[in-house]
Amino acid sequence: MLKGYSLNFRPLELLNELQVERIHKASLDVMRKTGIRFESKKALELFKKNACKVDFNDMRVRFPESLVEECIRKCPGSFRVKTRNPKHDFVIAIDTIHFFSFPGMETVDLKTWESRKATKKEYIELVTVLDALDNHHMLTAYPYFGFEGIPEVMAIPEGIALKFRNSDKFQLVANQKESEIFTIEMAKETGAEVMGTFCASPPLTYYEDTIEGAKRYIEEGFPICVASGCVHAATGPATIAGSLVTDNAELLAGIVFAQLINPGARVMTNNFTYSQNMATGSLNFGGIESSLHFVASNQLARKYKIPKWSGTSGLSNSKRIDFQCGHEKGMSALIAALAGCALIQLHSGVFGEITAHPVQAILDDDIAGIIGRFVEGISVTDETLAVDLIEEIGPIPGFFLDTDHTRKWWKREQFMPKVSDNLPYPDQWLNQGKKNSLDYAKELMDKILSTHKVEIPLNSSQEENINKILKETRKYYRDKDLL
Repeated sequence: MLKGYSLNFRPLELLNELQVERIHKASLDVMRKTGIRFESKKALELFKKNACKVDFNDMRVRFPESLVEECIRKCPGSFRVKTRNPKHDFVIAIDTIHFFSFPGMETVDLKTWESRKATKKEYIELVTVLDALDNHHMLTAYPYFGFEGIPEVMAIPEGIALKFRNSDKFQLVANQKESEIFTIEMAKETGAEVMGTFCASPPLTYYEDTIEGAKRYIEEGFPICVASGCVHAATGPATIAGSLVTDNAELLAGIVFAQLINPGARVMTNNFTYSQNMATGSLNFGGIESSLHFVASNQLARKYKIPKWSGTSGLSNSKRIDFQCGHEKGMSALIAALAGCALIQLHSGVFGEITAHPVQAILDDDIAGIIGRFVEGISVTDETLAVDLIEEIGPIPGFFLDTDHTRKWWKREQFMPKVSDNLPYPDQWLNQGKKNSLDYAKELMDKILSTHKVEIPLNSSQEENINKILKETRKYYRDKDLL
């Protein structure tokens, strides 16, 4: 089972207890007075049966505080997720940190920095690299949205099939036009679980397709991530506190829905909230205000004892793999880890949710390893204090390099990045091509693609049945005139 990284010191907090409680109470007030719009008759009927005030004409649900509190208590504080390879199972829990990939709709050309649709080969290459990386624990929903030659309606099913074929790591999955029907079939065929997504549409709305998709995952017993992501000053208030209230109300409404369907359902929450650049109207990816929002939202999740996923840390405003991309992603990922986030979305995303690349994933894996080493902190034991060793070595000319203690502990105490430039300057660096981290990442990508194999590949029966499921999917969409 994957260990992940443990936060071994007090988590970062921005709000005091009174402020957390005020945001919580304000969220409950919004749920009780304003209500949440659920565009699903089935969902409205479910809420009506459970003491909610339901306006069927306006599709609005007003929640009693007691029901919300009861459903929060039913959520498990931690839970295990299962893959077909037990080595890649892991536990999602507060203060235990795992990293996973951030999607891009398209790939990016590393020479022109222009985006384009990925080929099937490039899709497989990105999944292969993600499968090989040590600090990448879970595959994201795409990681590209389809590939050349695939109709849009088949992008998610075909992508999920490629991920099952080229990785045995756990998958987060999206749904579109009932694609979850076929995702669930593929997961069952491989003996793996997947995590479904249940995304609110700010402000204060859930659409029918995402409601029905979440319902299927929850009824199947799969874990679900309830997600929200307003834009400050656009789909949420301009103030961080105000947007925390609307986001939290949306998340709590999703939690209530999940627990009413399946009490004890494995639930986590996610925020992918950004501000709007008021000069251009575009989203401010990588802005520090997103981290402020996330840390405070994570404090609310900790109050509820529900694990949190950071969806803001894996992307940047930069269109290139460069300094800006590195500092925006690295800073937000570090802040999420210091807050004790359970899942940090990081690997492969370049600009927004528009572009991704395996070279970026390799660079991000070093960021994840560095952050992971930091949050694990300092071990203070008799052995690490090394008093007896210090007594043995003494002052100069004493020397620690050739001791058994050093041989044992240096790899545990240090994190050695795989694609950083650590060569001595000037001779070795000049003589070995003046390479930078991007050069090393490209070389490592080539090595992974030439040598890496999935540890537990699909067997012939599973391959055949996944092909059958994809054929069923195409027929399903043809019958609905979507293909």
